[in-house]
This record gives sequence, C-alpha cells and structure tokens, in this order.
Amino acid sequence: MENDLGPRLTPAQRFGRELSRVRREAGLTQARLGKRLECSSSLVAHIEIGDRNPKPDFAARCDQIFGTGNLFSQLCRNITSPTGPEWYVRWAEQIEPGARVLRSWNPLLVPGLFQTEAYARAVFRGALATSEQEVEDGVSARLRRQLILEREKAPSVWALMDEGVLRRLIGSPEIMYEQLDRLASLATRQNILIQILAPEAPCTAGWASAFSIAESVNAPTVASVESAGRGEVSAEHEFVSMMWNRYDRIRADVCPSTQSLDMIKEARDQWKQRM
Repeated sequence: MENDLGPRLTPAQRFGRELSRVRREAGLTQARLGKRLECSSSLVAHIEIGDRNPKPDFAARCDQIFGTGNLFSQLCRNITSPTGPEWYVRWAEQIEPGARVLRSWNPLLVPGLFQTEAYARAVFRGALATSEQEVEDGVSARLRRQLILEREKAPSVWALMDEGVLRRLIGSPEIMYEQLDRLASLATRQNILIQILAPEAPCTAGWASAFSIAESVNAPTVASVESAGRGEVSAEHEFVSMMWNRYDRIRADVCPSTQSLDMIKEARDQWKQRM
C-alpha cells in the first residue's frame, strides 16, 4: 500500500504489481504465465512494470487462470487507454512507453507530453469532440501518457516547436500562461530539450506535418507522422530515414536551448499581461 512518501502508482502500474504478486504466489514464471495466456513472456514483463496497458481479454484470462473473480478485469477498467485513430493508439500504447529517446517537431501545438490539463481540454474541444465525455476521456488519456516523464528512468525528450505555438491562443490567456510556465519548467530538466524555431528562420522542411521519432533499446526506431487528421506509424527504414533527415534539417534552424527558454518566458509573461 502506498503512503504519502512513496511513489504514486498509475492504474497500469497497479495492475502490473498485482499481477506480479499473484503470479509469484502461484509459482509461475513470466514465461509459463505467457504460455497459459497465449502471449509472450516479454508482454507479461512489460505489463508487470506498467509499460504496457493490458487488454480486457488479457485481464479476463488472468482472472480465469488465478481464480481471482473479476479482480484483474476491474483493475483493467481503471486504466484509461488512449482514444483515437488506430495509428495514434498504437503509438501511445506500444511505441512511446518503451522509448529511450523521443524526438518531435510540432509546428502548431504544444506536444501532448507537455500539455497541461486545461490546454489539452481546450485542444480536444477545438477538435470538435462529439461529447463532453469524449473530451474528458481524451484529456485523461493524455495526462496518463505524460507519466512516462515521471518514471525513475524517464526517456530523453527532444522537442522542436515553431515560435507560433507560443503565440497561438488556445483556450484563454490564463491557459496559455499556465502552459508556457509548465514548458519553462520542463525545459530545465536534464532529460528534456526544448528548442524554438524563430519566425525569421528560413525553414521549409517542417511545414508539411508534425512528427515524432522514437528510439528504443530492444526495438527498431519508429516514426509517427500526423497531417490533416491522418497519421502513419512505421519502422520501415526508408520512411524513418526520411523523417530523420527532416528532423535534422529543422534542428539546424532552431534557436539554442537557452535562447529558446528565454523566448518561452517572454511569451509567457506577455500572456500574463493579457489575463
């Protein structure tokens, strides 16, 4: 049981910790449990440490194998999975959580991993969500994604953003002030590098779309591209190489990290004056 001094477990970590406990009490290795669940021991291991979200059928099979009633099914329901197109869910559930390094280019919005709750809510509402529940589900899923930044071994994140992201009103001046204040704080972390592309920079490589590149230890590098509501996630060599090339060309034009932080703070203070 966690206390105020211990780490706060996410629902996925709580599921994993309970699975690990029950599995060990049953005298099963991860490999043997994987055989009974008809999945890999690697998947069991990732779920036990909270890096992967279990599917409902996985949870139901665990309850069946261990005779735990609906314990794992209920724990699974407590996990808010990302919602959206299949390509996005694949990125958020399978690629991003296991990344060692995440690189991104964001010409329009603050990247999802950095968004405040209020900023994310304004983004989802602006995307014409069909209901308030859909908005809240999207916000919850986005905030859960951000928990990878709080892990003991958090990934390195290199985020390139257009300067217009700092000036574009999303929601209200209060929301923008809070968002840029968070960006300024994140930019001081050792594992996070935020660089801004100034308006006068002669950069054309990034205007086609936002994109991300994920490097993992035991998996191929994967790139994700989003444009006009459509997206693609691929580890195909030619595709990843093209995105790497685009990233390098954009990074050649962005401001140094210290100057970028000054730009974030200046824009933040200007939003404060409008509150």
